[in-house]
Amino acid sequence: MAKRDFYEILGLAKNASDEEIKKAYRKLAMKHHPDRNPDSKGAEDKFKEAKEAYEMLSDPQKREAYDRFGHAGVDPNMGGGAGGGFNAGGAGGFGDAFGDIFGDIFGNSRTRSGPQVYRGADLRYNLEITLEQAANGFDTTIRVPSWSECDTCHGSGAKPGTAPTTCATCGGHGQVRMQQGFFSIQQTCPKCHGTGKVIPEPCAPCAGAGRIKRNKTLEVKIPAGIDDSMRIRSTGNGEPGMNGGPPGDLYVEIHIKPHAVFQRDADDLHCEMPISYAKAALGGDIEVPTLSGKVSFSVPEGTQSGKTFRLRGKGIKGVRSGFAGDLFCHVVIETPVKLTDRQKELMREFEQLTLAGGAKHSPQSKSWMDKVKEFFE
Repeated sequence: MAKRDFYEILGLAKNASDEEIKKAYRKLAMKHHPDRNPDSKGAEDKFKEAKEAYEMLSDPQKREAYDRFGHAGVDPNMGGGAGGGFNAGGAGGFGDAFGDIFGDIFGNSRTRSGPQVYRGADLRYNLEITLEQAANGFDTTIRVPSWSECDTCHGSGAKPGTAPTTCATCGGHGQVRMQQGFFSIQQTCPKCHGTGKVIPEPCAPCAGAGRIKRNKTLEVKIPAGIDDSMRIRSTGNGEPGMNGGPPGDLYVEIHIKPHAVFQRDADDLHCEMPISYAKAALGGDIEVPTLSGKVSFSVPEGTQSGKTFRLRGKGIKGVRSGFAGDLFCHVVIETPVKLTDRQKELMREFEQLTLAGGAKHSPQSKSWMDKVKEFFE
């Protein structure tokens, strides 16, 4: 069977540029690669056909011979042109293009050159604040561990009077390439760890790292309404990058201390409000605390323990809220303790009068007793 024209296989004109040839081959190889079409003999044949076309047209000498003499110019059995085979590692060869495709498939592109650049790691700082500080916001300073340039070697990592040298293993690229047949795999140089440099005589204070760990002071603005476990991002104040990479970020994580009076629920506040037995029975004005000062309101007579009063707008205005939450006061009736004889006498008299008045003074007790009778009956 006569071979198809190499330009036709790649879908190109004869005046196609080297970049167009490479791009066309990459597209076909990605489409028909045997690993992507394990059960297709036709795909495998098309892949081999595209491979042969590319290895011939990507080499200037072979392409010239093919353009002049056709397939006879590159057939080693015919003795003409540039001969057969392919350049597995040279520029423009099949190995070079296939290495790019292999990287595209498996996420290890070898188009990068030079030392690998790494972004610095992010850091977290736990900051404990009070509920009042969270509600109102404030400015503060924190001290965090950080890396700074070594004063002795000025960041080079080399002993004064010496300098880093180019890594002989990777030639200063920071990457080494392993060639196995058609496959070209690029990985970080094990000698210089991607820096492209080696330090024969390391600087003593920094042990060749070029940087020393120190504490630095940062100003942090805590916004009003911030809640527990929220984070504030301080851009660029994480660990420095490697090989010129950007630094990471610092995240200040907020932890709010337990409060003696209030419990926070989103933008709302809750508190228990102890009142006397007499105040609950007779009603009257009481004072309750808020984060902005004391307020007073009236409780009706006959207030029961567990009753909740809602004070609108006396909670916290959250960082994403347009208005403040509410304060919920939960009534707790306090039973008198350590009574005097006179007080006990009055309490017994009061108890007798209450019982004589019947169920109208204790509606909840009457209802509960009725349920107990129904249960036993």
